[in-house]
Parts: sequence; C-alpha cells; structure tokens
Amino acid sequence: MALYAIGDLHLSLGAEKPMDIFGDNWREHTEKLKKGFSTLTEEDICVLCGDLSWAMGLEDAREDFLFINSLPGRKIILKGNHDYWWNTAAKMGRFFLENGIDSIDILNNNFYEYGAGGEYAVCGTRGWFFEEEKGGEHDEKIMRREVMRLEASLNAAGDRKKLVFLHYPPIFQRYCCGEILELLKKHQVRLCCYGHIHGKGRRLAFNGWRDGTEYRLVSADQLGFTPVRLPF
Repeated sequence: MALYAIGDLHLSLGAEKPMDIFGDNWREHTEKLKKGFSTLTEEDICVLCGDLSWAMGLEDAREDFLFINSLPGRKIILKGNHDYWWNTAAKMGRFFLENGIDSIDILNNNFYEYGAGGEYAVCGTRGWFFEEEKGGEHDEKIMRREVMRLEASLNAAGDRKKLVFLHYPPIFQRYCCGEILELLKKHQVRLCCYGHIHGKGRRLAFNGWRDGTEYRLVSADQLGFTPVRLPF
C-alpha cells in the first residue's frame, strides 16, 4: 500500500469544457491522467485535493466520477472552489452507491487511517484565501468555517501522525493563513499538500519546510498529471 496525492483534475466528461485554453499542457489531459494513474495498484490510496469536476450538480458530474472510480486505487476526495456539485456527505454517498461508485471516500470533518496499524491520519478540508485588507465579512466567515473543519478533522485523528490535504495553499507569496498554520504546528503535522495554483503561478508556490511541516503543491499540471507518491 502506498499513499499518493494530486489535485485539480478539472474533468468535464459530461459537458464540453476544453482545458487546453489554459495551455497546451492541458491538451487531452484526461488521457494523461489515465496514464498517470496506471502505476497505482488497487491497494494504494490517492488523495484528490479538490476541483475535480466542472459540473454544477451531482447528476451532471456522473461521467466524471465514473472516470475517477475507474482509476486504480482508493480515492479520498475533498472540496475545491470550483466543485459546485459538492453536497452533503449523505447525498454524495447515496449518489455514489446508486451509480456503482465504490472506490471514492469523502474527506469532510473526518479523517482516514493510513499505514500499518493506522499509524497515520489523512486529514483535511478545502481551506480559503482571506486577507483582512481585501476580504469582506463573507470571506472571513468562510475562512473561520474552514479552520473549524480542519480542526475537527485533526482532533478526530487523535494521537496518530497527521498528514493534511487542502485545496487552497495556506502560504502563497506574502500571504499566510495564520489560523491554519497554527493548527498544523499545534498538531505537529508532517506534511501539507495543496492544489489550486496553476500556470505561471506555480513558480510562486511554496514548496518546502516551515515549523516542522513540509508543504507541497500537487495540482495536476504541477505534477504532469501523474499522482505524486508520498514518503509515508
């Protein structure tokens, strides 16, 4: 069993949403993803860090989820800013069951064990960008809610060694989400993977260590559409 991560699949198999408008590297990216996942086994786990489908509702996302389900390994998904299809865990679980989707689990206010004897905990939430001088009351409320969700996930994991997966980066250029960084430090999080950043912005992303936590950008175009194997 091995642990992988990738974000921002941006699938649109049920509608016409060409991704090559964002660059030639996105041309036929669905086939690239299929090839990238081909090295995984059914015993492996891959965390998908948000922005999975352009669909506006669950029914419209069916083909995208059937594609994800067909990829090898168990997939743990979290919400991204473009995942408008996202619904309650109960409704998503029922949708997956009705459509024979059996290799996808939802990360939302919870955690999943990984490793021998459940040594590690896969935790996470969407996250949010909030800068006091730019953001309004609405953005602040969303950020506070995301911090609470991450804290619930980390607390549920107990004494396990914690790995965190987000959609939004908690560090980007001069921006830092102090509340999330403090949680990661408090819980001695070993690794924080995030997505959301694409194109030229990838050069500005923080990849490295801070206060004992390693940060990695895992958006699909950053990884060449191949999930990255994590060293755990």
